[in-house]
Amino acid sequence: MSLPDSYLSISQPAEGLYKDKGSKFIGYVFPVKDIEDIKEQINSLRELHPKARHICYAYRLGFTPEEARSNDDGEPSGSAGKPILNTILSTNVHYTLVAVVRYFGGTLLGVPGLIQAYKEASIEAFEAADIIEIEPMDFLEIRFSYPQMNEVMKVIKKFPIQIVEQEVNNDCWYKLSFPHRITAEVQNAFDKALEMY
Repeated sequence: MSLPDSYLSISQPAEGLYKDKGSKFIGYVFPVKDIEDIKEQINSLRELHPKARHICYAYRLGFTPEEARSNDDGEPSGSAGKPILNTILSTNVHYTLVAVVRYFGGTLLGVPGLIQAYKEASIEAFEAADIIEIEPMDFLEIRFSYPQMNEVMKVIKKFPIQIVEQEVNNDCWYKLSFPHRITAEVQNAFDKALEMY
């Protein structure tokens, strides 16, 4: 699966609240990089809410269906994780975790009530979140001799390229970062610039 030119995610954690028949559903949304990140966030929520009955969650990392998962954490199957995941999918965000912490209020809500509550808590969290567009970035390391510096700089100025790290001597080394959508053009331009020598 190739990377898209850009995708939506959230800029920072946010939370929302939904109440039904005495039960409290606190929705949290987090930007996440990987599974480790997700485990850390869930563990910190368990520490923050030791008396909560359930912490159900769903996440979507990359761009394939396999990279989206949900967890009912003991609620009836499909009543919690799935509605949370559906909210993530309908918001169309990636690299995002949504967790809903439930405090039981003494009245059973039934499966339809649970589905509604977990969905609403997720929506509330998203409404508090700042959804941003992100361009996937690629990195490239190039080595060249000092006399080639002028040609290399021409390419760097032509494209939206950032120099992440550099070593400049007789032999130079640059680590560069640029949007994924222009990777082929950037590589071509450097190949041409450097083959003149």
